[in-house]
Order: sequence, then structure tokens, then C-alpha cells
Amino acid sequence: MQVVGVHGIGNYQPGAAATEAARHLSDVWTGALPAQLASELTLDVAYYADLLQHQGRQGGGSTLADLDPFELELVEQWVVALSPPQGVATGWGTKPLRQYLAWVSEVRGVGKPLTEWFVTRFFKEVAAYLRGPDNTARMSARQRVIEALERLRPEVVVAHSLGSVVAYEALWSRPDIGVKLLVTLGSPLAMPHAVYDRLLPSPAEQPAGRPPGVGRWVNLADPGDLVAIPEKGMGMAFSGVDVDRHTLIDAFDFHKVRNYLSARQVVATLSSHLNDR
Repeated sequence: MQVVGVHGIGNYQPGAAATEAARHLSDVWTGALPAQLASELTLDVAYYADLLQHQGRQGGGSTLADLDPFELELVEQWVVALSPPQGVATGWGTKPLRQYLAWVSEVRGVGKPLTEWFVTRFFKEVAAYLRGPDNTARMSARQRVIEALERLRPEVVVAHSLGSVVAYEALWSRPDIGVKLLVTLGSPLAMPHAVYDRLLPSPAEQPAGRPPGVGRWVNLADPGDLVAIPEKGMGMAFSGVDVDRHTLIDAFDFHKVRNYLSARQVVATLSSHLNDR
């Protein structure tokens, strides 16, 4: 069974050609699956991280102070979506933001440095993609995924993190490419304002829903995943989501694709599709 993966944040491989980076990620993803399941499918990851490197900034700078105004705007919208309790500073200067992230790290049991690194990395890459409907990075990344779909004609697309946004838009733009199953993992698609309201097609102009060429849509997220919000939000924000389940992936590495791919619910979803073919 042919599967196309669409990676999330933190996968830029400096110096590697896109084809080489794609092969490496394909091996990593395949290796994360149980051996028996991996032996029954061919998994190829569409690589686009190189296209998000913006004028030498992207991939450099990994602190909150490195965020530009648009990146900070997305962080602010994420903060609002998480509904911080009263008493936690939520002003938009760097110091109040750090105070909020300290609260996040405490309640989620994740260290402060890791929380700051993750938030900075995530919103830098998301901003590079979402800066505008016609920005070159967005169009090129989406086209890279479309080319993989055209070449491989997969039965299944598995999209992680930011990759679920790229895959969603790619599948909407090419309804003629039929995919039997779309699996989104740790997806920020339903994140209000920061992501959801910036999608193409725009939810303001066309109701958000399962891409027309997709037969079935399963969304899985760890309840501790900082960007898969709001909880059960996919089923509320999008029509045609067949399964929207929050399930424990890992107590600490809640967003890593390796942990998602080896999780019981993900393995069961792929195995069930294999058995029902």
C-alpha cells in the first residue's frame, strides 16, 4: 500500500538536496512503525522544509526575541486560544510572553527551555507558510506535496503538524487526486485565528470540510500537544472528519512524529485500512 507522508516543523536539512532529505525522512517514518505494518506499505515523505527558509532567517534564531511582528501575532492568537487563567500575564511583550510560557511548562510538565524552543520553532515555520495566500513559500510547498501525490498516487496520506495544513490545502486544490484515507496527527488546522482563519480555501468564503477527493478523514492528537487545539476542535471546525480522537502519545515528547507513528491508535488506523482493502 502506498502512503505519502507530509512532515511537520523542525525537519529542515541544511545542505541536503530535497530528494535526499525526502529519502531520509521516509526512512525515519517507516522505522517508527511496527515492523509488520511497515513491511506491508511503502511510505514516502514529501519534503518541503527547504522552501520555508526566509531570507536566511528561517532555521536561524531559536529564541522568543528572534520572532518578527507577524510571528508574534500568531503566538498571541495561540495564547488566546489556550485561555490562560487569570493572574497569568498575557501582555504581548517578550517578558509577559515568557511568564505565560512558564505557566504552560509547569502545567504540562515540560521544561521552560524546551517550551520556548518549541513555540519559537513552530511559529517561525508556520508564519513562513501563512504569510499570505500568494507567498512563494506557500505555493511552492503546496506544489511539492501535489507533485508527490501525482507521482505516487497514494491510497493514504499521513500529515503531521504543519504538514497537515500543507496537505489540506494541496488536497483541496486538486480534488481529482483521489485519496482513500487522510490521517492528520498533532494538527493545528483548527487553531482559531492563527491557522484556521488563514486557510485556503478560506472558511469565511467556503465552509471548511474534508477535501473533496478524500474518502475518509481521521484526526489523532495527544491531549498534551500544545498546537493541536482546541481539544476535539477538528470535529467541530470541519465537516467530514470521521474520527477526532485525543489519545496519549507520550508524556513528554507529545509532538514528535516518531511517537505519533508508533502510537496504538495510529497503528490501528493504518492496519484497519489495510485489512479493509
